[in-house]
Amino acid sequence: MAQKRQKQGFPSKEQVLEFLQTSDTPAGKREIAKAFGLKGQEKIALKRLLKDMAEEGMIDGKRTAYHRMGGVPKVTVLRVIEIEDGEAVAIPDNWSPEAPGEPPRLTMREIRGKGGKQVAALKRGDRVLARTEETDRGWIAHPMKKLPARTEGLLGVVEIDGSGKAWLAPVDKRIRNSSPIADLGEAEEGQLVIAERAGRSDRAGVKVIEVVGDPLAPRSFSLIAIAKHGIPHIFPEQALREAEKAVELPLGTERREDLRHLPIVAIDPADARDHDDAIWAEPDGQGGFNAIVAIADVSFYVRAGGALDREARKRGNSVYFPDRVVPMLPEVLSADVCSLREGEDRAAMACHLRVDEHGNVTKFRFTRALVRIAHNIAYEAAQAEIDSGNAPEHLQNLWACWRALERARHARDPLELELPERRVVLDEKGQIAEIAIRERLDAHRVVEDFMIAANVAAARALEAKTAPVVYRLHEAPGREKLLALRDYLATFGRKLSLGQVITPSLFNRMLKDVTDESEKAQVMEAVLRSQMQAYYGPANVGHFGLALGSYAHFTSPIRRYADLLVHRALVDAYKLEQPKPKGNLPESTGLSDRDRASLQQVSDAISQAERRAMEAERETIDRYVAAWLSHRVGEVFDTRITGVQAFGFFATIVGLGGDGLVPVSTLGREHFRYEEAAQVLVGETSGTRYAMGDKLKLKLAESNPLTGALKFVPVDSDGMKIEPRGNRPPPRRGPPKGKHMVGKRGRPGNIRHQGRGKR
Repeated sequence: MAQKRQKQGFPSKEQVLEFLQTSDTPAGKREIAKAFGLKGQEKIALKRLLKDMAEEGMIDGKRTAYHRMGGVPKVTVLRVIEIEDGEAVAIPDNWSPEAPGEPPRLTMREIRGKGGKQVAALKRGDRVLARTEETDRGWIAHPMKKLPARTEGLLGVVEIDGSGKAWLAPVDKRIRNSSPIADLGEAEEGQLVIAERAGRSDRAGVKVIEVVGDPLAPRSFSLIAIAKHGIPHIFPEQALREAEKAVELPLGTERREDLRHLPIVAIDPADARDHDDAIWAEPDGQGGFNAIVAIADVSFYVRAGGALDREARKRGNSVYFPDRVVPMLPEVLSADVCSLREGEDRAAMACHLRVDEHGNVTKFRFTRALVRIAHNIAYEAAQAEIDSGNAPEHLQNLWACWRALERARHARDPLELELPERRVVLDEKGQIAEIAIRERLDAHRVVEDFMIAANVAAARALEAKTAPVVYRLHEAPGREKLLALRDYLATFGRKLSLGQVITPSLFNRMLKDVTDESEKAQVMEAVLRSQMQAYYGPANVGHFGLALGSYAHFTSPIRRYADLLVHRALVDAYKLEQPKPKGNLPESTGLSDRDRASLQQVSDAISQAERRAMEAERETIDRYVAAWLSHRVGEVFDTRITGVQAFGFFATIVGLGGDGLVPVSTLGREHFRYEEAAQVLVGETSGTRYAMGDKLKLKLAESNPLTGALKFVPVDSDGMKIEPRGNRPPPRRGPPKGKHMVGKRGRPGNIRHQGRGKR
């Protein structure tokens, strides 16, 4: 089979290796020269290069056909198959199914960038060119560089064109091309499937390996995200068996503080599936308060080194979808025994706080406790009781303590950005009942400020004992982003001096100075884009957004592995170990030696898992929003521009969310000039401007639940012609026969205009 032509120019050893590893068949010098467009003296240089590579053991020494050596080559392409104990485990990407035995498993050593700086952690499915080494403890690999993914877009819908040929229409809105299906298996037209490459070249097509089902059925959108992102969602039997043993652990007061007499309450969303935290406060008689933040004692049940622990590390966090939760821990723990439920005795880690009249935490201590939650109450219900003026004393005390904490927060002046959160409400049949922006109440702020105080206390408590800490880190904006922000603000006639110390209060003052609502929305978008992404790590750099010097996540161990590690560190630092359990459960509830030795690797892995979860959750909500709007194609909406590029601009529906593209081709016949610094499109004839934050009415032209993509056109646009997706030849004969087909490009016909014919 003909090889894919590479970029022109003499190749490096790594490029030759990548070409050989992805070749359909063993390739010789002639094929390599052709692939890289080499001629004359370059072919002679290639011969020398191949000889050197053979002598180094990178390729075999055959002159007619170079290919991978027996076993594992010294340099090869690997594919990450899982994250185990914070380390990536990979197998050779080109391991032949006909080869005897299972493919070798290689443990990946972390990738370091220039100057030794660590780069993004590897994730499941990544392809890496790496040097390999066989040691006494097994194979290890030293990554050289990440390679482009070959599996992206292999989740899609089966479409049949007019000639009877099957195609895979992608559900990822970033993938524009459909792929030919070489092996349909048991799949039928219109079904959502998972596929893999049928060969080394794109022309070989794909083969279906799993049928997911109806892509538009209720509750399908979360399954799409789970499959696309490779989110672990089935617990191994060993982990489930260990969970059943863990729930039998006896609770007593021998080494626990008994707090069951206190009216501790858990305030959560009305639809909460698990309850990590609960709070209590009372006046101390000196103008301040004594407070307790009680957190589920997950480390008592999930012990380092056990099967439960290994699975929790792999997952990193729970993933929340509108219709389901993919929990970090088995349900018997996450929704039952660990969850702080009303009227039931529960194991807790208690953070005792002394809060003065100014809201400063002057003292703190940590104990293991036994609690009995007085009330599980929803945010809205708690707020209603406070607003009524007849709230019970324990709620009034919480609000009074919070007002003190609020004063300290205002003095600290953390970054204040109004970021609306979409809420998807489903009915009993799994259909969308409502999509709305979640209301922000004082009750949310009460819980948030109590949690922040406890998280700061946990970090400082561990620092006081020079114990290991997994910090929650948020770095100040980098110079490159600040320069871009400065240039953007200059288009409004506003200045940002980079000679001063950049603090959250600087951005807050900037936003307060903007009185025009449209301009304020634009500036807020720009400030948000200038911020760095938060992550986990053992080396403290502070939390810029919260204006805190030390911050660790402590308050959600049911759903975040980082919090569980902080709990274990507190157990060790403050001698909070519990009696050894009977049976074969791990003895310790503190940090293991492996925990201590691999905090950086684990932090990288859980940071990556968090980003994966956020992307999966966001994409799923986008799909629900698109499904809900698919019945309203052609309607006009009030929108706000959220981003501008040379090819068009993005807008979101006010009060609903859901970003959609307005292609520049739909803006009329005149040419629009893109001004990058100002992030604006300007009509060269009319002077019409489209800038971030602008509000305007737009017509919904396309709403695709499979991809979550929306497209808008101006209200006065002539028709609603949108550039089609997909990139494959039209059928040879007959009309499209698939019920999901659109035109010649294979987009599902029940997507763009879904529901319109029924009105």
